[in-house]
Amino acid sequence: MNARIVQELNQHVRHSALSGEVAAARRGFAERGFAKASFLVPASVKQAVADDVLSLIEESGVRRDLRFKETGDTPRRMRNVTRSEIATRSAVIPAVYESEALIGLLGEIVDEPVLVCPYEPEQYVITRLEHTGDTHGWHWDDYSFALVWVVQCPPPEHGGFVQCVAGTTWDKSNPAIHRALLDNPTWSFEVGSGDLYVMRTNTTLHRVYPITAGVRTIINMGYASKSDLESSLSHETMDALWAEQV
Repeated sequence: MNARIVQELNQHVRHSALSGEVAAARRGFAERGFAKASFLVPASVKQAVADDVLSLIEESGVRRDLRFKETGDTPRRMRNVTRSEIATRSAVIPAVYESEALIGLLGEIVDEPVLVCPYEPEQYVITRLEHTGDTHGWHWDDYSFALVWVVQCPPPEHGGFVQCVAGTTWDKSNPAIHRALLDNPTWSFEVGSGDLYVMRTNTTLHRVYPITAGVRTIINMGYASKSDLESSLSHETMDALWAEQV
């Protein structure tokens, strides 16, 4: 099945008239560090990924409730499936993540080469918010880019929308998140089931607004830039996240 899905993805990228949508996404990404990009993949690929995501979160999801000093003690209240679990139990998700056609189109949006993340735990992660107050609190990521696939999401009156602050810097010893919020505009974006969005996650402070009802399920695919590979990056928050479970 994964060969068929990758073929459909490749055909979509090669034959669809996407230039106008790519250009609009590129402008939004450059200005706000965020761009909705649901046009990137056909419905059949979205469905195949969603089917695996929902199966995995039900069978292998682990509940976590943590705070990290590297992001100013902002909360992570969620259920996750790790990259290792996904790679073991899904053929579709790893194949889509590594698709050269998809990576090439992402590069057009971010206006620079996009590379597979060298730190495997950040390549792809499933996250579900399911209880009142669940959130993926304010944070940055170690690597430059994320492609987020929204499988389930409540309407915005129940939270689950994305907020971000572009052009910010992560100092892990002094994250100063409140200062970043005071000194810069905060953008909020509504997303729904079937949407995809791209973020510059290493210089865009971002969070998911706490939910008050419903369920928000996503898979985050993380990618690197050339500058990431030339830098010495540490992974304190990710290492701590996977070390804890409740």
